[in-house]
Amino acid sequence: MRAVIAGEYGSPAVLSVEDVPVPRPGPGQLLVAVRAAALNPADLRTLSGVMKDVAPLSFPHIPGSDFAGTVAELGAGVTRFAVDDEVFGVGLARATAAMAAMLSTPPSLTTGTMAEYAVFEADTPALTHRPRGLAADHAATLPIPGLTAAALVRAGRFAPGERVLVIGAAGGVGGAAVPLLTAARLHVIATALPEDQGYLRALGAAETIDYRAVDTVAETLRRYPRGVDVVVNLALPGPALVAVADVLGPGGRLLNAAFPSPDPADFERADIAVETVLSRARAGDLDQLAAQAIAGTLPSTIGRRFSLEEAPLAYAELLSAHVRGKIIVAE
Repeated sequence: MRAVIAGEYGSPAVLSVEDVPVPRPGPGQLLVAVRAAALNPADLRTLSGVMKDVAPLSFPHIPGSDFAGTVAELGAGVTRFAVDDEVFGVGLARATAAMAAMLSTPPSLTTGTMAEYAVFEADTPALTHRPRGLAADHAATLPIPGLTAAALVRAGRFAPGERVLVIGAAGGVGGAAVPLLTAARLHVIATALPEDQGYLRALGAAETIDYRAVDTVAETLRRYPRGVDVVVNLALPGPALVAVADVLGPGGRLLNAAFPSPDPADFERADIAVETVLSRARAGDLDQLAAQAIAGTLPSTIGRRFSLEEAPLAYAELLSAHVRGKIIVAE
């Protein structure tokens, strides 16, 4: 089969597309013919080596986690799925099992989705059947962004009408977070470049702020002198959030889903709550995301599409270019 391969830690420059053997499913596993896979920043973070002390990779390494495809073969003991079932979900590299345990119980592991075929664990809430009416490419964009957005909505304990500033709204997670926050009847203020403002308003944002033209904190306080209720951070590194907290009114909450996480001790205000929210797949979560996608609550946010042979180029674009929505590799 053809697969994207990394022989060492590094940037997208270490990636190539090569012929490798098709992996075989063991007991409790299934082999999937991958129809579409979505790129995630975490793919590059893991590849860079910054996390190798806690999640060391084995080489050669095939990146990729979010996918949609067709079950091609079952390992012994698998009863949840059948050959030719359409499925979608997310799996993490086997070398990162400790991280995968935070994503789901049991952990969802894979040989890597940037390949024609990939093996997954069958018994995990991070995989489910893809329903009729949900296209494979759309399904592949849902897992990490949708699970992260759903976790943010749960953690936010929102009241209808609250004002929420979303930083990094035009990215992959923002494509799910903005619609789900809007569906919760919140007033969403999204940071965005001018070319992304129409896209975010179509997703449900009530207002946008051009973060390159004005200071986001100053502009938010100009519009809302008493501050906003919640900040949802999808882009800024932890230390940068200390200043951003100034936009919060008394008792405000700051929800972070970006890397690295902020240290709550760095914030001088005792009246605000700071929390980092991780993606978490619970039973039924992916089915709910699929239903919301079919209903139109979670529209497709595909920004760019590449073939498998072009996948290294796709990762280079994810690293260096401004990306709206999700980049996918599809057949």
